[in-house]
Amino acid sequence: MKIEESSIVETNDYRVIIYPASRPFSPKEAKDIAERLYEFLSTWAAHGKPLEASFKIEKNQFIIVCVDEEKEMASGCSIDALGGLMREFDKEYKLGLFDRMKASYVENGEVKTLKLLDFKNKIRSGELSRDIEVFDFSKNTYLDFLSHFLQPLSRSWAHNI
Repeated sequence: MKIEESSIVETNDYRVIIYPASRPFSPKEAKDIAERLYEFLSTWAAHGKPLEASFKIEKNQFIIVCVDEEKEMASGCSIDALGGLMREFDKEYKLGLFDRMKASYVENGEVKTLKLLDFKNKIRSGELSRDIEVFDFSKNTYLDFLSHFLQPLSRSWAHNI
């Protein structure tokens, strides 16, 4: 099954939900996640009204779901349904998608993830360079995701560590 690129136009009004894994996906996992997510989003609805949504797997480790809320708002129940699918992936593949006590960064061109305390300690001790780039999983609009998902440490949420 070919996963089509997103048809969503880049505007601030599209909601982004980021599910960060603690490790890269294997090829089999990425294929299974993409196929099941594609199937889920094709029937995803809020109060019986279809949601226009797309997704991408970023850096082979982060699942990014984008919803066009100008057409229909994602409701609590629809977000819960998406969360249920993500919990299935998390349980099946042990991905740590709901572990918010971690930090992911790029060092020497490679995505790495550490427990948040270990990340802070390595920054403070100088074991990790202050020249790294850090991912920010709090982005909730597509334009913010595009321009601020990966930031130099000095401009990131971790700059005061």
